[in-house]
Amino acid sequence: MSLTKPFAALLALTLLSLANASLADDEPILLWPDGAPEAMGDEEQDQPKITIHVPDEVPQSSAAVVICPGGGYAVLATDHEGHQIAKWFNRIGVTAIVLRYRHLPYRHPVPLMDVQRAIRYVRSHADEIGVSPDRIGVMGFSAGGHLASTVSTHFDAGDPNAADPIDQVSCRPDFTILGYPVISLTADYAHRGSRGNLLGDADTDELAISLSNETQVTADTPRAFIFHTDEDTGVPPQNAVAYYLALHEHGVGGELHIYQHGPHGAGLGDGDPVLATWRDRLHDWMQTNGFLVEVERAAVSGTVTLNGQPLKWGTITFHPEGDNQPVAWAMVSNGQFSVPAHRGAVVGTNRVVVRNWGSVEPRATIDDVEVVTGPVEATSLSVEVAAGENELVFELN
Repeated sequence: MSLTKPFAALLALTLLSLANASLADDEPILLWPDGAPEAMGDEEQDQPKITIHVPDEVPQSSAAVVICPGGGYAVLATDHEGHQIAKWFNRIGVTAIVLRYRHLPYRHPVPLMDVQRAIRYVRSHADEIGVSPDRIGVMGFSAGGHLASTVSTHFDAGDPNAADPIDQVSCRPDFTILGYPVISLTADYAHRGSRGNLLGDADTDELAISLSNETQVTADTPRAFIFHTDEDTGVPPQNAVAYYLALHEHGVGGELHIYQHGPHGAGLGDGDPVLATWRDRLHDWMQTNGFLVEVERAAVSGTVTLNGQPLKWGTITFHPEGDNQPVAWAMVSNGQFSVPAHRGAVVGTNRVVVRNWGSVEPRATIDDVEVVTGPVEATSLSVEVAAGENELVFELN
């Protein structure tokens, strides 16, 4: 029996919905159903689990984030640093997975094994969950931030010969999000409690250095968004700064926000009109980097003239069609602009906005800025961006 295309499509969507329901119904999923490696027993605390939260009120993006709550490797703050965070991700269309990793009396490398397994699980079940296998990030708070930065610097590509198909895929996160993280186990600003709980009797300087993740960053470390507060006395902000500087030193993209006020463990920061904005900045960062949707980006460069003369100072932005897609932006200087492919315009139709900063020396003030909409006969300016290199000429009046 053959199926009509509409019916076949409907059937496929139905089957995918059923698969999603089985994997993402907010019911905890054992990472190792037959028993976790290094388990000390078969009680609740011996069984690492994930809980998958799927957006249901907004269009789902292709991104997923594995969340590691904090707790000093002694307990897990699974509410305000876990499920609350997951629900916020759902509001912006992101699938969120809260990890219940093993902690005291468990020591290293058990927590790392658990987060590596969680990332492998999501990647190997990406189709069923409804996410992209190359848009799976990890997020952690406090000691959970240490765990998230550990898997971001201690990962592998998977074992193609493993009997378990989950172990065949990579555990490398595609991006990292760190909230007031523990990073160093050796510096003066290190969180001694996390070090003691994680390493226990096996603690050596060599092991502590290998898990001081500011020392483990390489060019292959995933990009990171980091926020912290200057008032944090539990985990000093030098941790966040050290990780950001290590990323910068190795040419890895990063974004760091240090808020003046706020205690350790603030979570979403609800009620604080400033600290709570870390969520908006994170949303911007994910959108700018193209993590929310699968898009192809291309390099764009060229010239802008206004009334026959090169635009002396200004900016140009490329706005693609569709939601949650990254906008490309560049400064225009003496008529020239250039945007590299890694942050370039989305391939397809883009609305172009040019802003003229005027010819005030050495720079214009905001009062001198005007939006140039395009030729006199046009109400808007748009362009088709092709894959690869795009050399564009805009002659505006």
